[in-house]
Amino acid sequence: MTTTDRFAAAFEGSSVAHGQTTVGNVRKNGKTEAKSFIVREPLTKDLVAGHLKGEHGVGSIPINDQNMCKFGALDIDTYPVDHLEILKKCRRFKLPLVVCRSKSGGAHLFLFMQDWVSATDMRDHLMEFAAVLGYGGCEVFPKQNKILAERGDVGNFINLPYFDAENTLRYAINSKGEELTLEQFLSEVDKKKVTLDDLRKLEFASDDDELREMPPCLRIMFATSVPDGTRNKVMFHAAVTAKMMHPDSWETTLEKWNQKYCKPSLPANEIVTIQNQHKKKDYGYLCKEEPMGSHCDKAACREAKFGVGKNGSMPGITGLTIQKSEPRLYFLDVDGRRLELSTEQLQMPLQFQRACMEQLDVMPPIMKAPDWQEYVNRLLETATHIEVPKELTIKGQFEELVEVYCTSRIRAKSPQEMTIGKPWTENDMTMFTIKGLMEFLRNRGFRELKRPQVQQRLKDMNGGHDCNTTYKFKDEDTGQWKNLRVWFVPEFDNTEIDLPSEEEKVYDIPF
Repeated sequence: MTTTDRFAAAFEGSSVAHGQTTVGNVRKNGKTEAKSFIVREPLTKDLVAGHLKGEHGVGSIPINDQNMCKFGALDIDTYPVDHLEILKKCRRFKLPLVVCRSKSGGAHLFLFMQDWVSATDMRDHLMEFAAVLGYGGCEVFPKQNKILAERGDVGNFINLPYFDAENTLRYAINSKGEELTLEQFLSEVDKKKVTLDDLRKLEFASDDDELREMPPCLRIMFATSVPDGTRNKVMFHAAVTAKMMHPDSWETTLEKWNQKYCKPSLPANEIVTIQNQHKKKDYGYLCKEEPMGSHCDKAACREAKFGVGKNGSMPGITGLTIQKSEPRLYFLDVDGRRLELSTEQLQMPLQFQRACMEQLDVMPPIMKAPDWQEYVNRLLETATHIEVPKELTIKGQFEELVEVYCTSRIRAKSPQEMTIGKPWTENDMTMFTIKGLMEFLRNRGFRELKRPQVQQRLKDMNGGHDCNTTYKFKDEDTGQWKNLRVWFVPEFDNTEIDLPSEEEKVYDIPF
């Protein structure tokens, strides 16, 4: 296999679409501005070759239309990023991840499989890896367990490494933090490929059954180490679990956990303070506070015996994709499940909740309107756009109907027939009255554009130039010359379009 073949095989995903990103300026936080969009064409070897040569950057969509994956990734975009430190953590926990620098200076951690696995399995393991590494809030690719392929959904893409391979800034690193060449990267991919059974054998909570029942954040920190300077907050968080697990002996349990999992353990007086606080009040989990947030695996926590529960918090909402049809259609990931939304449903928290109930059988909490607005704005900033065929836009539909109007058998046989709504072609231009065109559009069920908007669309069809004039013709009945205000577009190909006969027609033109 050629280098291009090996690279394309490593990132095999969707067979119907791929991603592209246009890169802008570098922001103050160090991240590069970018605009992402999806092209409804396969990621071919020619496109991959162009990517490696630096001609055009591309991205791969990990999930295919069967909801299967051969690779996945974690996208870490907290800045600055210590790539070598991340790699050291991966090696410490024996995670089979290849660490690459992303185009914006963050980190992409790729997981490569020997064969296709379900997107659900891929996401479950990657979310656990993210929590173990301390990046529980990072993006996971694929972003969904299933895509709504029948509704035009294709999923989300991740930008590929080794753009302009010989001079790339998107490279993988070795254990010394050194840049790997493209060939070295591909060799690393081959070495790191795993099976689903290999992933299932990874264990981050030893054989302690007690740890298995805890929320993932506690399970991971207790099994590895409680981060320095966070023991007090972690043990306060742990007291919630202790009260759930051992209602009659939770104070003794908390003391035991302190001695067993905190190195060094908290002083006894601090544990007593935490116990007294929890005696007076039943507290909830500190999910959003650090270090719990960085070790959070929401999906696993909802399934854990003593986790937050299915109704405990707002679901993870990510991966906004905008289909640029008219009206627009939105796809959103809610805890890895794909949700289809209209503009109104995305705009209004109550409508969003209703859509979740109807499509996902869940009823998430309703955010306050200002909080929801801020949340949606953040999603819109990083949304992926799906371009659609022109005929799915209002402009495309309008131009299609204008062509039908100008080329069908209702065309005028003389200029005078423009007065009764028919189009007349002369000197490579087709002319008509605005009234005749508007009546035709209405009878075809097209009411999306008002007259001023129609004027602008006709102007667009004339290359931005004025598209109306006064046409002088001789009245066939009186022999007098008359002036008629007409609009025009360039003549279409001389293809005659059949309209329904008198018996069949479903619209009524006032001719």
